[in-house]
Amino acid sequence: MNMTGTGNGTVNGSDDLIFFVNGKKIVEKNADPEMNLLTYLRRKLHLTGTKLGCAEGGCGACTVMLSRYQTHTQQLIHHAVNACLAPLCSLHLVAVTTVEGIGSVARKLHPVQERIAKSHGSQCGFCTPGIVMSMYALLRTNPTPSMADMEEAFQGNLCRCTGYRPILEGYKTFTVEGGCCGGRGRDNGCCMTNGNAHEETSEENADSSSSLFNAADFEPFDPTQEVIFPPELMSLSKGQRSSSLCFHSDRVAWMQPDSLNEFLQLKWKHPEARIVTGNTEVGIEMKFKNMLYPVILAPTFIPELNAVTHTKDGVVFGAACTLSHMGAVLREAVATLPPHQTEVFLAVLEQLRWFAGQQIRNVAAVGGNIMTASPISDLNPVFMAAGCKLTLMDKDGSRVVQMDDKFFPGYRKTVLRPQEILLSVEIPYSKKSQFVSAFKQSPRREDDISIVTAAMSVTFTPGTDSVEDLKLSYGGMAPTTVLAKKTASKVLGRRWGEELLEEVCTSLAEEMTLDPSVPGGMVTYRRTLTLSLFYKFYLTVLQKLQQQGVGVEEVGSDCVSATEIYHPETPTSVQIYQAVPEGRSQDDVVGRPVMHLSAMKQATGEAVYCDDVPLYENELYLSLITSSKAHAHILSIDTAAAQSMPGVVSFLFADDIPGSNSTGPIAYDETVLADRQVTCVGHIIGAVVADTQLNAQRAAKAVKIQYEELQPIVTIQEAIAAQSFYQPIRTIQRGDLEAGFKQADHILEGEMHIGGQEHFYLETNVSLAVPRGEDGEMELFVSTQSAAKTQSLVAKALGVPANRVVVRVKRMGGGFGGKESRTTVLSTVVAVAANKLNRPVRCMLDRDEDMLITGGRHPFYGKYKVGFMNSGKVVALDVSYYSNTGNSMDLSLSIMERALFHMDNSYNVPNIRGRGSICRTNLPSNTAFRGFGGPQGMMIAESWMMDVAQSLGRPAEEVRRLNLYMQGDSTPFNQILDQFTVDRCWDECLARSDYEKRRAAIELYNRQNRWTKRGLAVIPTKFGISFTAVFLNQAGALVHIYTDGSVLLTHGGTEMGQGLHTKMVQVASRVLNVSSSKIHISETSTNTVPNTSPTAASASSDLNGAAVQNACEILAERLQPYRSKNPKGSWEDWVRAAYFDRVNLSANGFYKTPDLGYDFETNSGRAFNYFSYGVACSEVEIDCLTGAHKNLSTTIVMDVGHSLNPAIDIGQVEGGFMQGLGLFTLEELHYSPRGVLLTRGPGSYKIPAFGDIPTQLTVSLLRDAPHDKAIFASKAVGEPPLFLASSVFFAIKDAISAARAESGITGPFRLDSPASAERIRNACSDRFTKLCPPAESGTFIPWSVQV
Repeated sequence: MNMTGTGNGTVNGSDDLIFFVNGKKIVEKNADPEMNLLTYLRRKLHLTGTKLGCAEGGCGACTVMLSRYQTHTQQLIHHAVNACLAPLCSLHLVAVTTVEGIGSVARKLHPVQERIAKSHGSQCGFCTPGIVMSMYALLRTNPTPSMADMEEAFQGNLCRCTGYRPILEGYKTFTVEGGCCGGRGRDNGCCMTNGNAHEETSEENADSSSSLFNAADFEPFDPTQEVIFPPELMSLSKGQRSSSLCFHSDRVAWMQPDSLNEFLQLKWKHPEARIVTGNTEVGIEMKFKNMLYPVILAPTFIPELNAVTHTKDGVVFGAACTLSHMGAVLREAVATLPPHQTEVFLAVLEQLRWFAGQQIRNVAAVGGNIMTASPISDLNPVFMAAGCKLTLMDKDGSRVVQMDDKFFPGYRKTVLRPQEILLSVEIPYSKKSQFVSAFKQSPRREDDISIVTAAMSVTFTPGTDSVEDLKLSYGGMAPTTVLAKKTASKVLGRRWGEELLEEVCTSLAEEMTLDPSVPGGMVTYRRTLTLSLFYKFYLTVLQKLQQQGVGVEEVGSDCVSATEIYHPETPTSVQIYQAVPEGRSQDDVVGRPVMHLSAMKQATGEAVYCDDVPLYENELYLSLITSSKAHAHILSIDTAAAQSMPGVVSFLFADDIPGSNSTGPIAYDETVLADRQVTCVGHIIGAVVADTQLNAQRAAKAVKIQYEELQPIVTIQEAIAAQSFYQPIRTIQRGDLEAGFKQADHILEGEMHIGGQEHFYLETNVSLAVPRGEDGEMELFVSTQSAAKTQSLVAKALGVPANRVVVRVKRMGGGFGGKESRTTVLSTVVAVAANKLNRPVRCMLDRDEDMLITGGRHPFYGKYKVGFMNSGKVVALDVSYYSNTGNSMDLSLSIMERALFHMDNSYNVPNIRGRGSICRTNLPSNTAFRGFGGPQGMMIAESWMMDVAQSLGRPAEEVRRLNLYMQGDSTPFNQILDQFTVDRCWDECLARSDYEKRRAAIELYNRQNRWTKRGLAVIPTKFGISFTAVFLNQAGALVHIYTDGSVLLTHGGTEMGQGLHTKMVQVASRVLNVSSSKIHISETSTNTVPNTSPTAASASSDLNGAAVQNACEILAERLQPYRSKNPKGSWEDWVRAAYFDRVNLSANGFYKTPDLGYDFETNSGRAFNYFSYGVACSEVEIDCLTGAHKNLSTTIVMDVGHSLNPAIDIGQVEGGFMQGLGLFTLEELHYSPRGVLLTRGPGSYKIPAFGDIPTQLTVSLLRDAPHDKAIFASKAVGEPPLFLASSVFFAIKDAISAARAESGITGPFRLDSPASAERIRNACSDRFTKLCPPAESGTFIPWSVQV
């Protein structure tokens, strides 16, 4: 290799890698080709602001900005990328900007950081740095973006806490639509009213407020003040004579040739080498498929591979052109060329809109997309249908091939010879009589992997509707991208009309078949899509022929909506809450929308999460060894190969545990490490401890385990058949069932399955254990909701008393119940390793490990029999619940109890019986998740409620209203409902959502449209607040006042983004009557407040708030004499006086919820301290042909008493709602029939993204809500709002009913949750579904099963 220019050779034959990070020059002498930028930033440079969320480029937590000077255009290029996929070696002469580089709390925040914090767009804060950097990179490229630009920039970023609305709201102020109006007032008043000035209706009270932040407080944004591109890097870039580079490690050589010729020579010499441009595919293979590529060629900067040339036939793109660049070029072509020439370009652009996220499109190359040869590629069907020409080359010359069905001879194979490379792809102009469309159907619209993709091209004899050529290309229907040739050949020369449509559909149904066991499943849906998508194309072409004046059948006005291309509308929102009464002191912050205390630190990346704690000097890293079988005996474990791998220090198995190997949050029915038997895939068998994460993970994968397999029980139905249940089976019964059913005019039976849900906290489980070297002491830093439980289980495993173990929790990057009990499966193992080696040991699970091991929300199956009158009044209900518990009890009994406590939702059923069975299966133990069984219980209730309405043919909301509880009614568990507000919430929700008008508009819309339907639903919720285990309803607090007047507050709750610490400071500030700026909360730890309950059950503000109040009242009382003596003095004066008077300035507080204790045997006693109430109304639109849906509007009215902090509470309502939206419409866990989890990351498991927010979202906190059971008349808000998202599910069900009515089907029907695109499409029975009947169950082994 030539060593000229910047490639200065060093001893090992590696060149120097020169790049800049935040303006600082870095010369890396030994760049490791296998290291990514994220690891380098976090571990080598100790810049921990950039976070690891998924390691597959699917969540955006690791977003950074890369800038480089392009010599040929003499321009600076800035773009956002995923640091987790960016190879370190690709960064030669690049400037990297991380979140730390643009601002800090001490220096000054950048406006991008300040605005997300002040607009309440950061809750747990783990995703915040990535979102900040996506926005920052957008502003560096385009200082005045539109809302659409911003929404596109966020396609690759996920957030699990906020529900996205506040992030868009805060960042809208940077956009053309949201900038200052200069007092001229946009559509509805000055822009300062938050972009959503709420038109006050006359009857609304004047103290209603609808602004949670004031944009006038924001620092102005001045694009000229940005950090400059390093001048030294500019001169290096301009002065570099092009040179090739080479970087070596023990395993891999990375070669970056500088000319096409050298590249071809290298490929000839190393035909097996992988070519890497964006590393968005190879990076994933190396990480998740353990691929090792000894030679990597990086041709990113070879001019010929980046060239774009316009020819007479089309546009030729070099194979290394990024998808972003290709999109920009094609958009420009569409804007300048005559429309008939750009049909193919538009089809490519349509696919690019939904292709991954911006961070991936910025680096992924078009050539890589073709060569990966993915069967579900979004672009390859377009290239195939358009017959794109590909230029292939080796050192002896080039050849041109057309992309057709022969280009991909087999799964992930192309016709290229090993020595050949793909030089360029030509995308042709379309002809005047040619029409092209592209389609993509995926579970979520943005940044998602397709289920089926298609591209269709038809060419007519000019001036007629006679088909000259038809190409139908599909992805997702075979191991390769395919052309439906048989079908196409049948219709040549035929006229484009109804007959042709019939023939194509019948023929496609025969040609596009799938084996019923095909990977990816959804067989009926995929087959139906091939027809439905062709029908859309058929209608679109009819319309275009009509526009050209060709005489064809008219497209009926009711079918037009089937041809519309989806364009997202910018969401609008209103938030309404009761403002603090006039005249209250500014220092009293209770009830004000105070910003989250850590928001600023989170936005600058300075907030410290568990894995951000600096490395200890002799620290080691642990990686888990887990079972690959669902149920088996372990025959042998062979660590020989792993032992010899670099960096390995030790192994850990059951025999190494000094204390007890039995563990579990309530019953000790689990093991720390598996002992001779495994009971689920992901069961922890042992661990490897090594010097680095990479070495530990490699060694763990090299451990060989031999099993004797046993038959697993995977699904609820299998458990019922085998009678595999944990005891006890719970029952709640009231009234006389038999009499109730006798009295009923009608009786119906039904059933429903509710799928599970992965927590997907952005920060995976992480533990750091530091042995203290004496008396068996150990300190643990853990991301957990349950410090006390972690302490006791670690002590048990180590065989020491709990007073030797300290657990410290600063903050979590999200919890949602997933860190209530399951964190201990990791922390006990890490602690045992640290104890064995007497060195600090750390482990942060990768996303795929976390999803595999830690369990999620319980899948539920409900069967019901309901008796009701002609009026719709329900008089009797018999319901049975079954939950898929997994391989241990965990908290499943309490979860089932809560499901039974919520089986009535908000409806008064006089005669009722509920039974709950918890199924023992060979899945990882399922656990707490926001709602804790409540949502599953209420979901079944709403299912029978809708069945009743549909069987009577009455409006569902009328039947729901008729059955609602009233003040003073009693629940099935004999608790009287006082201060009941569901009826008030209901009426306000109908008024705010304009329900009657909406319903009428929907009926009209559905009459006018055949293939899109709208639906509407109103759903109430009543959620009991208290731990159902009485002893947990207690909390402690410890408050110190120091002599300088500062206050240190600690309490038993942990901060996971829900704003608990912020609320506790507000409470302390009011009780002590001192400014909140003087109060600090450092962390939650077991040595300050002992025996704490987990931060869960929505009760943490109630419990800890009352304990803080108690401690602060004691202190206020002690200070009172000094206040009276010196009324004009300052807080500091009083504190000092008390100190010199030897008064104790430290107090601990305690609280327990009074009068609780329900007994299942007698069905008596108070189960809950009180209830939180809410009602939501949602409208949706479904596409009956594809099953896709749009969330058009949602109105939520929530009773949270007197809110302690409306900004945080509305954030909880919106965040909970969006999580529920995921549960009920989007998120699906797929398990194989042998119990293997198939969805292990954001690539295959889809949580809601920015584009899933309802287009109109109104959240109103009920005003003047009476409440006296909790701190300062506030109410719990964490879990109650989640179930309101079922209003979207039932609106979808309403829309499906309208679609079924078109096919003459009426009455109740079963729709399981989630209402995925597949379930929606299959439920809308029509002429296309009839052509694709499902295979008979039992005749094949499915890819995944409903657990």
